Order: sequence, then structure tokens, then C-alpha cells
Amino acid sequence: MRPAALQAGIGILNHDFRYVCQTQQRIPLLFPLWNVSIDSVSTIRTTPTLDATSKAIIEQLQLDGRRSYAEIGKAVGLSEAAVRQRVQKLTDAGVLQIVAVTDPMRLGFRRQAMLGIRVSGDTRVVADKLTEIPAVDYVVLSAGSFDILAEVVCEDDDALIELLNHQIREIDGVLSTETFLYLQLKKQKYDWGTR
Repeated sequence: MRPAALQAGIGILNHDFRYVCQTQQRIPLLFPLWNVSIDSVSTIRTTPTLDATSKAIIEQLQLDGRRSYAEIGKAVGLSEAAVRQRVQKLTDAGVLQIVAVTDPMRLGFRRQAMLGIRVSGDTRVVADKLTEIPAVDYVVLSAGSFDILAEVVCEDDDALIELLNHQIREIDGVLSTETFLYLQLKKQKYDWGTR
């Protein structure tokens, strides 16, 4: 069910795709209404359609995120400016992020762990609270023994204990946690391509 403002087409999406109501004027949505769905915590999820050229640009960046727009343009048959514009649109739509992927261990974060979290109540509310904690870098709702899986990166074991006891376990709705310590990272890839 769409909120009345959305049904009337009055509103915008902010940078994280939360709906922001505008009562003074009519502003078009980033994507047509038929591509937008709203869940019970008012998060709008969009699935923009990607053409073959946008997919090719993404694949080029997955291979090397530092590749110049001119190089990508030669590979996909576009000008540098056209590639830049498409990358910006993909970034703005949340399809793409260009970041430096680092090894936390080499940056002084000696403890990484995956947390299995059991929740009572709305798992999405707990997940939203987890995303606000800086040490949590990955949150996913899951099916199975745990309601939520969350990856954390801490300086040491003391920081992990502090995080668990004074931040995560204090969130309303968290029933229990199980901590899976990372001993050694064997593979971490982001070049799965597009479909």
C-alpha cells in the first residue's frame, strides 16, 4: 500500500532511498512508480533496468575501479563524458559504489567477526539499528537459525566485547547473539559480473 503522498506522485527520494514527503510542490520521483515498492518501515527499494552498456561499464569497474572513464569508453563504445554520466547515474541510483577495499587487519583492526543474531519482533527494525553502529560493516536479514547476520570490525577483543555488551545486545528486540571469529581471510572478491 502506497502512502497518499506517493500515490499522488508528490515526493522525492533522498540519497539512501527513503521517502521524503514534499507538501508544497510536485516533484517527480527518481524512477517511475511501477518500479517502486515500499515495505513497512518506509524503505523504498528500486530496481532500475540496466542496459547492456551499463552492465559492461559495471563489469569494467569490477575488474579495476581505478580505470579511467576514457579507457572504459573505448571498451564499451562510448565517449568519456557519456561514461562519466552513466557512472554518476548508477552511483546516484545505488546500483554502484566505487570504494577502496582494504584489509582491516593491515589497518589496525585485529578482530573481525560475523554475528548471528536472533530477534523477537520486527527484524527490519533491529537491522536498521545495527546499521547505525560504525563497527558494523555488513547487515543482512536471513532465514535459518539466525534472523540477522552482521559483520563487525574491531581493533581488538576488548573492543568486540564492548560492542557486543554495550551496543548490540542492548538493542530492543535482540534475544541472543552468537559470535563467529574470523581466523584468516582466504577469499574476498567483488567481480561477479552482472546479469
